[in-house]
Amino acid sequence: MYGPLWRALPGPWPVKLLLVVALVVAVFLLLMEVVFPWVSTLMPYNDVAV
Repeated sequence: MYGPLWRALPGPWPVKLLLVVALVVAVFLLLMEVVFPWVSTLMPYNDVAV
């Protein structure tokens, strides 16, 4: 999976490394800001009553 991604990125290896780091950061931020808050509203542990 990572080999085809690495070969698809343009430039020499330092540029590819920078692009991979940017992609990882972008995916992380997308998960933390959009996906996880949406999923947490669907979880049943928000309606806890003791």
